[in-house]
Amino acid sequence: MSLIKKNIKIATILPYKENYTHTKASAASLWVAEFFKKSKYNKTNHIYGHTKNRDYLTNNYFNIELANIKSKLKSATREYINKLVKKFKTQKYDIIEIHNRPIILNELTRKIKSRYIMYFHNDPLSMNGSKTINQRLDIISRVEKIIFVSEWTQKRFFIDIDDKLKTKTEVVYPSVNLKKKISKKENFITFIGKLNESKGYDLFAKTIVKILNEFPNWKAYSLGDEERRKIYINHKNHYELGFLNHKDVLGILDKTSISVVPSKWEEPFGRTALEASSRGCATIISNKGGLPETTNQAIILKNLNEETLYNQICFLIKNNKARKKIQKDSLKNVQHIISSNSKIIDKLRQESLPYSNFNFIKKKIKILNIYNQGQKLNHRLYNISVGKKFSNGFIRNGHDVLEISDRDYIRNNRSLNFLSVKNTFQKYLLETFKNYNPDLILFGHTKNIDHETIDNFKNINRNLIVSQWNEDPVMPSLEYSKNNILNIKKYSDIVDHTFITTHPDELIKQDKNIRNLHFFFIPVDQNIEFFDVYKLNPQKDLFYAMSHGVNRAVLKEGTEDDRIVFLNKLVKRIPKIKYDFYGFANKQPIWGNNFFRTLINSKMALNLSRGKPTKYYSSNRIASIMGNGLLTFIDKKVKMNHFFSNKEIVFYSSIDDLSQKIKFYAKNDKSRIEIAKNGKKKYFKLFNEKRVAKYIIDISLGGNYNLF
Repeated sequence: MSLIKKNIKIATILPYKENYTHTKASAASLWVAEFFKKSKYNKTNHIYGHTKNRDYLTNNYFNIELANIKSKLKSATREYINKLVKKFKTQKYDIIEIHNRPIILNELTRKIKSRYIMYFHNDPLSMNGSKTINQRLDIISRVEKIIFVSEWTQKRFFIDIDDKLKTKTEVVYPSVNLKKKISKKENFITFIGKLNESKGYDLFAKTIVKILNEFPNWKAYSLGDEERRKIYINHKNHYELGFLNHKDVLGILDKTSISVVPSKWEEPFGRTALEASSRGCATIISNKGGLPETTNQAIILKNLNEETLYNQICFLIKNNKARKKIQKDSLKNVQHIISSNSKIIDKLRQESLPYSNFNFIKKKIKILNIYNQGQKLNHRLYNISVGKKFSNGFIRNGHDVLEISDRDYIRNNRSLNFLSVKNTFQKYLLETFKNYNPDLILFGHTKNIDHETIDNFKNINRNLIVSQWNEDPVMPSLEYSKNNILNIKKYSDIVDHTFITTHPDELIKQDKNIRNLHFFFIPVDQNIEFFDVYKLNPQKDLFYAMSHGVNRAVLKEGTEDDRIVFLNKLVKRIPKIKYDFYGFANKQPIWGNNFFRTLINSKMALNLSRGKPTKYYSSNRIASIMGNGLLTFIDKKVKMNHFFSNKEIVFYSSIDDLSQKIKFYAKNDKSRIEIAKNGKKKYFKLFNEKRVAKYIIDISLGGNYNLF
């Protein structure tokens, strides 16, 4: 069942001064055009604007003719809005998207019934209609979504506004298409943008003359214009090309070795820097506004002046090897890709509409989350509780959650007759369901819910969706995994979706009848995994903790598994390494807060799971160690390279390979810190509690949210 409307009719409104043409396209026009081409709604998306030039970027553009464009007595903005209102009274749209003009949003929402999405390409505090707190609060109340082109613009919008209201907002960066390889570079230094002081053209002009005098085999190019021009560069090796169309600009960047973006003003994003980096340029940028968000490979000028700019250009010219490495890394590690970000835009559009098959209209859903909260265990598992992270993610995404701990209910109401308690629990669930009336029931690792109870739920609410999750491995070769597999199968026929932490193929091999099976990644949580160990000075080298065979949190005597054998072999190979292992060599497991207090005292950690390495499976330890910023080792057979690169995690092929890498990174702090930092950043980007929770909800309700 698909609950998402497939043919969404969308009206995209540009500022009337925004030139949607090949010859004069600015950042907002390029943003709209490029995402349009990749959108699954490109056949039902109409773009509105004003231009005299007919060389439109895409064929879905509708030009609004304006008579008062040059009039000082009559408002072109007012005329533009009135004509849009007239158009939309006859042409109905599911969603109206407004780019960069809060005053248009204010007018249209009063006159045209639709769902609205607001896009900010510039500083909200500089724009009419969003300068004041009340104006920005009013915008939040009028729209389904607000999309910002950078975290910087988002932060500006929420100055003096409660961050809790961010649930309606998203950052979607201007993006580029990927190039497979670097074009042949020439000795070109390029500046692209307005030729004025705010863009740092004065710094570029003074610096580049010195550079060209010192390095006569290099050339410089300036691409741009300025109506009130004051800055000129006079040098035989400098070429001023004026305003070029976008295709020609990219052609210049393909040949450019060094691109300079020395903006003095707070750039909302800085598309020029992104495009330069994506074409394999060694890029120098200032640290203004959203510029640092464009690329993670640029040289950032923290002190923006003529001297620092000169020094960095000289460095790149003189150091051919370093320059080529930056160029290669820039192309390889492009952050913002049109194809992936376009999917995010389409997903946000879907979220702006009610689910079409529901007999009610809701902007948020109610979730009954059933899992073991561990009261009997004195909440020692709180820091690694997947169920709790789901709840946090649901709430932070704007949904309502009611939690029930099934095992704690049974224990707290236990009697000599277990069956009687279990029956009482079914009644409790049913009455709770009637009172709460959830849209989605999610449960994990429970054996206490009867099939009949779930049937009763669905008889009361025929739109109800029920999903289960399981974080343990599904390996038939692993003895303790067999019961886990049986428990998944117990509910697989009655639930709508099943989420597991192992690649679904592993379970399908055992039972092809299990339907709607999905992989999920153990989430990290902003309030749980909050340490940055790479910033600390840990005393230990390597951390590992396990809790096999415990009784009341204490190891049973004589309990061993395959990991014990592995660790014994490992410590013999690395005798000089300061390791801190728990559940091993007579050291008891550690729990709760003590787990994290101990974990952060090690530089590195081993992500070793029970049983044979299995595709995608990892226990929740991976979230704990990577999420807290420890360099992490994992067997390459787990296939985590599908999500992380070797710049974010260390893969090993054998115990000998692992021991060598442990010894290397124990001595090389710089490399260790960089990988650990990158690993945490990537983990939080892909698998934070909000994204994983959104994924669980969307898949459960029939969507296709792409978590990976």
